[in-house]
Amino acid sequence: MQQENTIPQPPRSEYETPPPNNRRSGNGESAITSILSTLGIIIAAPLIALVLISFVFQSYEVDGPSMENTLQNGDRLIVLKIDKTIANIRNQDYIPDRGEIIIFHKDDASDIQVADRQLVKRVIGLPGDRVVVREGKIIIYNKDNPQGFDPDESGGYSELIPSTTPGNVDLTVPEGEVFVSGDNRINSLDSRSFGTVAAEKIVGRLALRIYPFSDMTAF
Repeated sequence: MQQENTIPQPPRSEYETPPPNNRRSGNGESAITSILSTLGIIIAAPLIALVLISFVFQSYEVDGPSMENTLQNGDRLIVLKIDKTIANIRNQDYIPDRGEIIIFHKDDASDIQVADRQLVKRVIGLPGDRVVVREGKIIIYNKDNPQGFDPDESGGYSELIPSTTPGNVDLTVPEGEVFVSGDNRINSLDSRSFGTVAAEKIVGRLALRIYPFSDMTAF
């Protein structure tokens, strides 16, 4: 049988130069990619937070007693802005539902008590409603209720407010505006004093009380 010829290989010298290793180059590229990813996160995080705060939701802290007993001084709230954002995109007025609690700007420079502040109140009257405050009661008149109705009783929150609502008001809510009131009617600066609130001044509606944790509540 004819054997295949082979050529023996000389032993490798310990001084022989090893083939080039590209591992160091790969590690360098990985480090650069990691740094760029980290920088991207650092830059994107505050931008995302800004978008969320501006257009989706925001945290607020209650300052004052005007919404007692529903909300207490120092409560931390989550206010949804997404409905307002959608209304703006559609070029429509954002009008919350009756009974919802909202945050709004009150920046009337002529009234130093509420100039450049954001207030939290409950929506009582909607566009077209006639709102009458008389003899300690609020009564709403509209085309569906020509005889009038008590918004506190129909809203299911009457047990949270005082039994009397001071004031002497008789007005019709203009289009694109709402009539608001604090639940602590005896100690609240609201539409009984400064009139109705325009839709563009509304920030959003109360969705959640997150603090105190023992009183966490969805609205």
